[in-house]
Amino acid sequence: QVQLVESGGGLVQAGGSLRLSCAASGSIFSINRMGWSRQAPGKQRELVARIANSGSTFYADSVKGRFTISRDNAKNTVYLQMNSLKPEDTAVYYCNAERLGYPGTYWGQGTQVTVSS
Repeated sequence: QVQLVESGGGLVQAGGSLRLSCAASGSIFSINRMGWSRQAPGKQRELVARIANSGSTFYADSVKGRFTISRDNAKNTVYLQMNSLKPEDTAVYYCNAERLGYPGTYWGQGTQVTVSS
């Protein structure tokens, strides 16, 4: 099992920045990919960014050039630096993790990000 705890959400004005953190615990040795997804009211959850153990990254088109995902293996933590925030970035952001050789995805409890115009 893997436990994920997010932090860093909040209220920010458009154009501002926030950094989300996600600390992983449990069977972290088998985690091969971690990422961030978000879900706005009335919308489906969407993948925002993902980082693999190799360091390769993926970004949704809507956040390319504004968001940066990174990880600190020593702290078992993944970060999402969000710059130039827009009101449409308002959502609950969820950390997720996948384990090599195990089905399914682990999810954190979510953290609210609200961007005011």
